[in-house]
Formats: sequence, C-alpha cells, structure tokens
Amino acid sequence: MRHRQRGMTFIGLMCIFVLVGALAYAGIILVPVYLNYMKIVRSMQSVAAEFKSDNPDQGRMHVALDKHWDIEGITVIPAKEVEIKKENETVFMHVAYDDTVQYIGNVFLLVRFDKTVTVQ
Repeated sequence: MRHRQRGMTFIGLMCIFVLVGALAYAGIILVPVYLNYMKIVRSMQSVAAEFKSDNPDQGRMHVALDKHWDIEGITVIPAKEVEIKKENETVFMHVAYDDTVQYIGNVFLLVRFDKTVTVQ
C-alpha cells in the first residue's frame, strides 16, 4: 500500500523562496525612492510653515524651496517644478513626478508621486 505524502516538495519550497526574494528585492530598491519623496514632502511642509502669512510671495517660496532642496540633497526633481498657485486666498504647493528604478536587466519599476501642501 502506498501512503499518501503530505507537505511541500523541495521544488515548491524553492518557488516560494524565489517569489518572496523577488518581492523583498523590489522593496529594498524602492526604499530610497520613498525616502526622497519623504524629504520632498518634509521640505514643502517646512516652507509652508515659514510662509504662513496673509500674502506669501511665490518667488520667495521658490527660493526657500531651492534652499531646502540643497540642504536635503534632493536631486530627483528641481525645486522650480513645484507648482505654487493661489486660489481664494489660499496658497497651494503642488508637486507631481515619476521616479524609475532599474529592477532586473531592462525591467524598471515606476513610482508616481503626487502631493499638495496648503500654505494657509
């Protein structure tokens, strides 16, 4: 009589290890991308806190953002690409950009970021 085997085979276990490894590798290479995004958001929030007044100047806000970009070492996107607009006595800073990271060979991971910070 044959007994019914239970459990996972070595090949099945290796397939699971490959899948988990691929996801872990993707997570590891995406960490710097998200750290850069957090630096950008922190800089925008810092500038928004500096310019809480009745009528902030957009030119001075771009200069302050540029200084924060230099201090934080942000090179993903230039500070002048942050859109500063005023609607109904409220000033908004908006940034939207894509960041790509090489995954394996000619396969890239694309991450799309979009953030709006209110000044007033």
